[in-house]
Amino acid sequence: MKVFYQFSFYGLFLLVSLSACKQSIPNSDYKIQQTATSSKAMVVSAHPLASKVGTDILKMGGNAIDATIAVQFALAVTYPRAGNIGGGGFMLIRQNDGTVSSLDYREKAPSRATRDMYLDSLGNVIAGLSQRGALAVGVPGSVDGLITAHQKYGKLKDFKVLIEPAIQLAAQGFGITKMEAERLNKFKADFQKFNEATIPFLKATPWKAGDQLLQKELAATLRLIRDQGRAGFYEGATAAKIVKEMESNHGIISLKDLKNYQSKWRTAITVPYKDYTVYSMPPPSSGGVALAQLLKIVAAAPLQDWGFHSTAATHLMVEAERRVYADRAQHLGDMDFYPVPTDSLLHQDYLQARMKNFSDQQASESEAILAGKFDVQLESFETTHTSVVDEAGNAVSVTTTLNSNYGSKVMVDGAGFFLNNEMDDFSAKPGVPNQFGLIGAEANAIQPEKRMLSSMTPTIITKNDKVFLVLGTPGGSTIITSVFQVFLNVAEFGMSLEEAVNAKRFHHQWLPDEIMHEAGAFEEATIKELKAMGHQFNEKKYIGLVKAIQVLADGKMIGVGDARSEDHAAGL
Repeated sequence: MKVFYQFSFYGLFLLVSLSACKQSIPNSDYKIQQTATSSKAMVVSAHPLASKVGTDILKMGGNAIDATIAVQFALAVTYPRAGNIGGGGFMLIRQNDGTVSSLDYREKAPSRATRDMYLDSLGNVIAGLSQRGALAVGVPGSVDGLITAHQKYGKLKDFKVLIEPAIQLAAQGFGITKMEAERLNKFKADFQKFNEATIPFLKATPWKAGDQLLQKELAATLRLIRDQGRAGFYEGATAAKIVKEMESNHGIISLKDLKNYQSKWRTAITVPYKDYTVYSMPPPSSGGVALAQLLKIVAAAPLQDWGFHSTAATHLMVEAERRVYADRAQHLGDMDFYPVPTDSLLHQDYLQARMKNFSDQQASESEAILAGKFDVQLESFETTHTSVVDEAGNAVSVTTTLNSNYGSKVMVDGAGFFLNNEMDDFSAKPGVPNQFGLIGAEANAIQPEKRMLSSMTPTIITKNDKVFLVLGTPGGSTIITSVFQVFLNVAEFGMSLEEAVNAKRFHHQWLPDEIMHEAGAFEEATIKELKAMGHQFNEKKYIGLVKAIQVLADGKMIGVGDARSEDHAAGL
């Protein structure tokens, strides 16, 4: 009875507060708070309403895991291009006693998936088949993952409390942000192409900031999850709607695939770096292994003396990235299907051997394995990250995705949510790049029920056995290098967290053989020197949208959302 009254009061509180929000900002942008300070707790997410949901849960006595779960469901409503129940992700948890856990709720290949399912009769990759439409969809893991995390670590035992805010947001609507309006307009043709039914993201006139977005079908789907738990998504009416969508659009996910999906607890990647300990995700995320390799390679270098984005520091970091991404292409995949040599990849002798041919005067040449050149599109950020630290010192770093903006562009008819296009993260054919230009080999070949390789890098860093940084980002192939650089900006280059997150970034991923960089990342003299060493450059609009929390020695917290987007930091 006590729980019932708690829930009833909170539900009433939400109805009042959300109604007030709806009336106060019907035709204008939300106020974005990208930097916040606090001495108790902090939430940083991709949307202000989602961050508020997280702090509301903390105020109720929930812990960081509770708040994270509530934020993720809220993002499924407020951030439909990446927040989701139709995708998957990775969650890293550090409890205040020092215990670290990592939860893999990455999507899986359907049981009818085949190695060559995206190839034509001549063995060539069919353009777009793994990226758009129902055949591009992997079995979703988000709902199972969030429920699994709550069951093991949640403090508020009534799961309904955590999902109710999302239900109210979907049912009552909210004013969309400027960036969301721009994306909805941009993808209108895709929504029309891949959806026969009317969906809430289509309207006669262009979307603009402050327009109300109502998602009544999504609200109904969330209520089924609230009332039936996991079975409210993976069985019953919602599962039947997903399968019907598959059958009508050449997809292959079955009722059995949905019912059998299970997230999995894995052992986090752990690497020391000077006075810090870095924890991140193991395979099928490539993030933890790659980040650990990068840090081990540069640890002995005098980065601080060389300086931020100096020629020497940039050259070393790029050459490390070149080798690490080559390893990623060859060796990383789902550990349940392929013997990923994690210990060997992280062994100091191996890394020293990898850098044996490093020259401080000359750029290496990435092995040419592609016929012709290709470009990598980094302007779309279809993944989202949330960082949370609670008053007790529990920390959560979670990255979740649909892969592309709005995933496969397929919305489940009658259920109100987009499905992912994560099958593109497999190697459709060895040596052929996916949409992010990433190369794969046998380790990441398509197999039934296998999880596809990811670049998601939710990370928690401790100093003196206490949480120091919690961070992560969207950005496809640039996720790993963005986390790498933000940490070094703080640990080596003496930046504040706000400076570290908003500093210009660069990226190298082995192939294509070029340094991708944001405008203004380097001084002209540095570019000239690096070009003389053999480096090539390619300017990109954005690299990464980092969401980070720093806990200072006095316990004060600083939360920073990336100024490149509409990220929102909220503290208690």
